[in-house]
Amino acid sequence: MKWIHFAHLGGEEMKEKYPVLKGAEPFYFEGNNIGILVSHGFTGTTQSMRPLGEAYAKAGYTVCGPRLKGHGTHYEDMEQTTYEDWIRSVESGYEWLKERCDTIFVTGLSMGGTLTLYMAETYPEIKGIVPINSAIDIPTMASATNLEDLPRYLDAIGSDIKNPDVKELAYEKTPVASIRQIVMLMEKVRDDLHKITIPLR
Repeated sequence: MKWIHFAHLGGEEMKEKYPVLKGAEPFYFEGNNIGILVSHGFTGTTQSMRPLGEAYAKAGYTVCGPRLKGHGTHYEDMEQTTYEDWIRSVESGYEWLKERCDTIFVTGLSMGGTLTLYMAETYPEIKGIVPINSAIDIPTMASATNLEDLPRYLDAIGSDIKNPDVKELAYEKTPVASIRQIVMLMEKVRDDLHKITIPLR
């Protein structure tokens, strides 16, 4: 199993104000001609999905875990991104896999699961998807963005792992602008769910 990490995946290099946190780098594992794209969630990093990526790699698959733009650095960077940026980050990973693999599957956690559904809606050649706790409709989040006098940042969930010996890399603040972006992403994906025809696990 060969492991390599890299700063960005195809397309334009991410231009962010803050450096990437240690452990939040994108990753890939080179294996056979079956590829698996693994996407992390909202305000999170690749750290949360790396164990899953490693498990797939040990089974022999080629795995790509892109870092979503604005994630894994500082929440001020995230504030400057849009859901289209997050889509492009995942699509860059997909293009990387297409150059190496004949068959591709996609999985993701939370907003990563939402992006997984988006990929299935957009790329019917994908062979199967495994969305994990996909964010599709969160009414309280949508209604909160319509409130007046909201602060620029809200307290985030941060690390929510029960094991006290494990700390997840995640932002301690969530930009309100980014909440509006994920709400728009959920609306877009929800409206196109009927387009998904590939196997869902």
